[in-house]
Amino acid sequence: MDGTKPTDTLVKSVDTIPVDTVVKPVDTVVVPPPDPNMGKQLNYIALGDSYTIGESVARYENFPSQLAQELTAKGLIINPPTIVARTGWTTSELKAGIKDSGFPEHRYDIVTLLIGVNNQYRGESKDVYRKEFKELLQTAIKFTKDKKTHVFVISIPDWGVTPFGLQSGRDQQAIAEEIDAFNAINKEETLAAGLSYTDITPASRLALSDRSLVASDGLHPSGKMYTGWAVNVAPAILKNLK
Repeated sequence: MDGTKPTDTLVKSVDTIPVDTVVKPVDTVVVPPPDPNMGKQLNYIALGDSYTIGESVARYENFPSQLAQELTAKGLIINPPTIVARTGWTTSELKAGIKDSGFPEHRYDIVTLLIGVNNQYRGESKDVYRKEFKELLQTAIKFTKDKKTHVFVISIPDWGVTPFGLQSGRDQQAIAEEIDAFNAINKEETLAAGLSYTDITPASRLALSDRSLVASDGLHPSGKMYTGWAVNVAPAILKNLK
């Protein structure tokens, strides 16, 4: 032995840091629907009467607002709707209202037109209605820079099934037949002009047995009914604007 101390060859254990093997959840990214208009903000003008302004419902519940909401949910970017409408308006009064509004032509991407119930209610001439409705169709087309595929016409609902209608003293069947006659005119002229037409009249008659479809005034549609209209009109707009 040489007298030297032996070297300590003991290998000390090294503290190990445990690896976290738990897979943490990744935040889900919600991808919005594709926008066929590549981010363009679309201008929408709604032409009509009380069924357009939404008599007796909140503004966000009216038909134009709910239609804009439905289209936004499907990926379009819709500016707040411009509305030219007033309770009680006939075709002639809507024509005058559009003229007085001063809204410029050739600046709207979407136009809806629903008019005629007050022509029927007042017993006005169907021939006059046809003439003025055709003129309103041309006005609607001009609002879209002559893009016919951007104009959407909605049929007249049947007010005869509402509490007001049933208590009006008028014959419910006669009201229905008159509404159908006016709708036959607006449908014929709309299709002849090459425009989109959505028939919401059958659905409006469900109010006879479902009072949740009627607003608090007992006459006009509720927000629930307007939701149905928006859902029915939206597919044609989405199809034509792609």
